[in-house]
Amino acid sequence: MAGTTRYLRYILFAFLGLTVLYLISNSSIRQQGLQNASDILKDPTSKWKKPGQEQNGEPEKATNGDNGQAAGDEFGTSPADASGGLAPAVDSGPRMNATFVSLARNVDVWEIARSIRQVEDRFNKRFNYDWVFLNDKPFDSQFKKVTTALVSGTTRYGQIPKEHWSYPDFIDQEKAKKTREDMKERKIIYGDSVSYRHMCRYESGFFYRHPIMQEYEWYWRVEPSIELYCNIDYDVFKFMADNDKKYSFVLSLYEYIETIPTLWDSVRKFVKDHPEHIAPDNSMEFLSDDGGTTYNNCHFWSNFEVGNLNWFRTAAYNDFFEALDHDGGFFYERWGDAPVHSVAAGLMLNKTQLHFFEDIAYYHVPFTHCPTSEKLRLEKKCHCNPKENFDWKGYSCTSRYYDMHKLDKPEGYEAQQD
Repeated sequence: MAGTTRYLRYILFAFLGLTVLYLISNSSIRQQGLQNASDILKDPTSKWKKPGQEQNGEPEKATNGDNGQAAGDEFGTSPADASGGLAPAVDSGPRMNATFVSLARNVDVWEIARSIRQVEDRFNKRFNYDWVFLNDKPFDSQFKKVTTALVSGTTRYGQIPKEHWSYPDFIDQEKAKKTREDMKERKIIYGDSVSYRHMCRYESGFFYRHPIMQEYEWYWRVEPSIELYCNIDYDVFKFMADNDKKYSFVLSLYEYIETIPTLWDSVRKFVKDHPEHIAPDNSMEFLSDDGGTTYNNCHFWSNFEVGNLNWFRTAAYNDFFEALDHDGGFFYERWGDAPVHSVAAGLMLNKTQLHFFEDIAYYHVPFTHCPTSEKLRLEKKCHCNPKENFDWKGYSCTSRYYDMHKLDKPEGYEAQQD
């Protein structure tokens, strides 16, 4: 009995020993079979060498076999060159003397960062245009650091002169205060805001005079928290120049009448005093339903606009701004820069010098411009919902723009009406 037990014990020990030897042997084989990426690339027999890697002291030719194919192509690892049909990372064409421009505060840094990312991804990563930031206070280091990192072109930072962001001496500030109090009571949007009025006046008559902006001919205005929904694969500024366009838009709508009750009175007085500034083929049909007697309140929404700065610098535009400014409506009412720009462009430019960018899909709370054409949306890789397109809603003026130019409305517009 004892012999049998001892015999079984020997068998068990032998089995355990063989098991240990097997595990050690298998682990050694595996260890020899594994190589990290660096070892693989150094191995002269490996098929995964980098193109141009030296082998036996000689640089490797970056071809595979006799067909001139880049080394590594059989594995799908080589970068494609321009001949492979991919668009170049940066457009090689000429650049216009143009810049983006944003009026922003330091506290807007993350909202403007979002806008920059949208513009860069959809357009500017191919064109690398400059970006000018303007503020009535000095920009802080964080704002500069974040925006510089995001913009592919050169970033520039300017402070607005005090005289462009304050009450002119001809404004009765007590009267202006009573207006704000009244508008607050009537719950008119931004009705009690002083800073909003300074902003509207600045955008109407001073942004293009800033020393930094004086260096450019074209601008594209970008505000915080906007979205671009489609790829823009051509140079927008060059398009404007090549086609003699001076002002452009993507959204148009009716202005709140409570904010501009006397604006058209000032416009009519200006037209009477300066007939020499009125274009012969103007857009009065877009602005008025009765030949100019009254204003229908249509305007281009100026939070997106691409325009020619030299036009803003003309005597015609500046005479217009000075007339409106002295009438006091920026402070005694709440005139916005959108109707000011729109009326000026509508009267002083020929209608052919205006442009509607159907293909630039855009959002600024609360309105969306999304191309009506499904074909266009697919071609431009848009991600907007066409049901949210504002163009053909009852409060939009885009239909009037089409009618003025006798343009056919895009297929499917009826389904997007109210």
